[in-house]
Amino acid sequence: MRILLVDDEVELTTPLQRVLMAQGYDVDAVNDGAAAAQLLAQHSYDLLILDWMLPDTSGIALCQEVRSRGQTMPVVFLTAKDTLADRIAGLDSGADDYLIKPFELQELLARVRAQLRRSPHVPPAPSCLTYGDLKFDPANRLVYSRGASISLSEKECQLLELFLRHPNQTLTHEAIQQHLWPDPAAAPASNALVAQVRLLRRKIERDHALIHTVYGKGYRFG
Repeated sequence: MRILLVDDEVELTTPLQRVLMAQGYDVDAVNDGAAAAQLLAQHSYDLLILDWMLPDTSGIALCQEVRSRGQTMPVVFLTAKDTLADRIAGLDSGADDYLIKPFELQELLARVRAQLRRSPHVPPAPSCLTYGDLKFDPANRLVYSRGASISLSEKECQLLELFLRHPNQTLTHEAIQQHLWPDPAAAPASNALVAQVRLLRRKIERDHALIHTVYGKGYRFG
């Protein structure tokens, strides 16, 4: 399931994106309406989480634009606008749910699950993720390079899929750790992530490096 998170508070979007990714969702996060509109025109999303007050437009206007284009994914407002009139305006603009800041994280996650269950929106069939000669079929967990198959463990597949869905982006150690081991109590020793990256590199890198270490932060693919 793919989610677009739109909020101008970076201190909110960054940790919330990590939490949602740890729940198994593929999450894009942007901080203004223009970037959100561009992504909505380029990709199909299963859920839009939207702030009302954005630097270049309003969430109301963006939600109305989404609906005017016939896009049917559920929209959840996540906003500090807390009057009855605000809630009515948000829902009348085409939103499916309305949650007021500050909010309880567990309630937000429950509302996300509920909207994804109810949604008539059908995501596109999974297709191969590609980067150069590397191809990955997420549905069947198959990896190919130059036509030859590559055998990966489940954790290596999860790691590769995360990288392929976020090419040329720096993914922090924490975000990757949460994606691979969502339950902190079950997370292995801190060097397990380094070991997983090393194993994946050995299997997929041929003529040039694909996974780059961003020292002090994490890794970048591409």
